[in-house]
Amino acid sequence: MTFDVVIVGGGPTGLFLACELRLAGVRPLLLERRPDPDLADKAHGLAGQVVRLLDHRGLFERCGGQGAPAPAPGFFFGGMPLPLHVLGEDNPMHLLPVNQRDLERVLHERAAELGADVRRGWDVLSVSQTDDRVDVVVRAPDGTGTTLTARYLVGCDGARSLIRKQAGIAFPGVSDDGVVDRSALIGPSDRFRLVPGGRVVIDGLGEIPAHFHRTERGVFTLLAHDPERPLVSTSEWEDHSAGDAPGTGAPMTMAEMEDSVERVLGVRLPLTAPPEGAPTMLRRLRGRNSRLADRYRAGRIFVAGDAAHVSHGPTLNLALQDAANLAWKLAAALRGRVPEGLLDSYESERRPSGERVLMHTRAATALMAPGSDVTALRLLLSELLGRTENLRAIAALMAGTDVRHDMGEEHPAAPTGWFAPPLDLTTGDGRARRLAELLRDGRPLLLDLTGTNELAVVAEPWSRGVRRVTATAGDAPAPALLVRPDGYVAWAGDDPDTLKAALTRWFGPA
Repeated sequence: MTFDVVIVGGGPTGLFLACELRLAGVRPLLLERRPDPDLADKAHGLAGQVVRLLDHRGLFERCGGQGAPAPAPGFFFGGMPLPLHVLGEDNPMHLLPVNQRDLERVLHERAAELGADVRRGWDVLSVSQTDDRVDVVVRAPDGTGTTLTARYLVGCDGARSLIRKQAGIAFPGVSDDGVVDRSALIGPSDRFRLVPGGRVVIDGLGEIPAHFHRTERGVFTLLAHDPERPLVSTSEWEDHSAGDAPGTGAPMTMAEMEDSVERVLGVRLPLTAPPEGAPTMLRRLRGRNSRLADRYRAGRIFVAGDAAHVSHGPTLNLALQDAANLAWKLAAALRGRVPEGLLDSYESERRPSGERVLMHTRAATALMAPGSDVTALRLLLSELLGRTENLRAIAALMAGTDVRHDMGEEHPAAPTGWFAPPLDLTTGDGRARRLAELLRDGRPLLLDLTGTNELAVVAEPWSRGVRRVTATAGDAPAPALLVRPDGYVAWAGDDPDTLKAALTRWFGPA
């Protein structure tokens, strides 16, 4: 049996890719070597443009969001507070505080609803490809081996990706082994008290920022999304705990966490385990990796998520957008209606975003390092961030909204090449709708605000694949928008000829 797409790796990237492929009419096979979901405490939220992408698919509220995504009044860069509220409607930073294990649960449930074939306990041993297929050697849960065949394969199998290595895709980058990060979920304590304004009072120290408190010995953070088990973290640029240093095999302990907090803050803060039965975490990580695949495609094999990029930053935000970009393009290729260069556009569009994240993540790490030179740099940057235009640029960088895709001719007043704006509409049937609600099915959308039938005539030959919706909107940036499944505006305006060219470029000949 030949599968359309085999996905290797059942984390958030692989699961979301499976969901997107199902919406596009493809039946993928997802193989995950772990027999059970990973319940480890990892990422604690999503930030930026990806939050609006989840809203497009109706997953924002399922992940704990309320209503429609709203811009966050503040955020951090390099441990420095960003007063994003001054940007008003230009603020691109949306936040969704969801733990990675809960995100995976939601995506697994959604994949099941859509009928995706997700198989746990299947270990991929090797892959090889020809011009027309990919052969995947796997070991089933009962230990038997077999070979599966796919038309395309996507490696979503993490930073040590077997798929990337066997496809011959290089993974260049840098590693800084001088930074040691420690984290622990703890129980409540009478030694510290959270106070308004995102600050914490610690006995023997006083009031400090709860997020990213930098000293000349490291960085301390305390997150209390759940007051019953706050998350304490430290970053140190030199490790003093020789006996418990990473690489010795010694497990992380609560005492080691206390020692690290004392070195960074200068006061002893006794820590206790979370209440009995609550998930816990004791994690020590040495080094910060910044790596980017030199290409995202090798023939019929693609990489996405951590298999394509790793950094000490918002790579999960990147990963989900990788999946959304790739899925509809693979579906078009499988239908035999792939325009020239469409599959290659996955790399040309997504890799620049990966480069930007690696760049600003390394810059943010450098800004938190100890030293008087770094302190002076932070003072200068603080002054620069007092200017709205600089604050807006940093916000767009962190949100991932500063990279424009090449869509060809650009309407002078429209967001061609950018993520679709969050429009409030009145559709032709008189209903009040948000643009995000019209994108739930993952289909391309022609949003026609012209009030005429001229564009409908042009788009009719594509009507089986491209949905046309007539509407009115008080703040529309153009008379009509052609929105791709991944949320990007492929065309804007009211000219029938340029609309036809855009439809042909992205969705094949009529």
